[in-house]
Amino acid sequence: MSERPPVPVITPGALARRRLHVMFALDCSGSMRGDRIASLNYAMRSALPELLSVAEDNPEVQVMVQVMRFDTVARWHIDEPTPIEEMEWIDLDAGGETAMGSALAQIGEALDSAEAGPRQLPPVIVLASDGYPTDDIDAGLEQFFSSAAATAATRIAIAIGSNTDLDTLERFMNSPEARLKPLRANNAPDLVKSIKWATTAPVKATSSPTNAPDVASQLALNAEQLEAPSSEVVW
Repeated sequence: MSERPPVPVITPGALARRRLHVMFALDCSGSMRGDRIASLNYAMRSALPELLSVAEDNPEVQVMVQVMRFDTVARWHIDEPTPIEEMEWIDLDAGGETAMGSALAQIGEALDSAEAGPRQLPPVIVLASDGYPTDDIDAGLEQFFSSAAATAATRIAIAIGSNTDLDTLERFMNSPEARLKPLRANNAPDLVKSIKWATTAPVKATSSPTNAPDVASQLALNAEQLEAPSSEVVW
């Protein structure tokens, strides 16, 4: 009798991993100077280890991170999609105007040029701003949404402070049926909490093997369970 061939051992690394892009668009304009930019840097340094923990809980998903910063011009802070395991945060500084439209247009272009495939999950895009765009936001949003990946993405917006263009943030999110609204960050603790939630909750929902098609609706219900922001506006 011939011997049966050995059963191959399949390790997690041998399986094709689903790739999930997490992209940040962060306001670094002059109004972010001081406590706001310091709090944003602290929030990012605190959130990335939690994102790594979420990724480790979902070994079949490869989480890749990119960061766009925008002030008078928009440019990549972390320009290549970087595995979360290799991420090291480099602090942002602040100054200048608010080229949000250009930032969103460049993200749309990056999504169009990214490698697509059946193992590619819809991206997660987090936009955080404390003011109003000073460039052509209409053109920027139009180019952003011309990307099929941007339209399919889970989009989260964070309004920093009390004088923020909520209308533009809601246009970016574009989720009226899901009731998902911009998160409000009125002070440093609010911002840290919002960045952590925006970083981890969408990734958990998107990467779950049992997630429902309407991830935004799940997130809307999840967001309502967040502790309400402080009633006293510090920023």
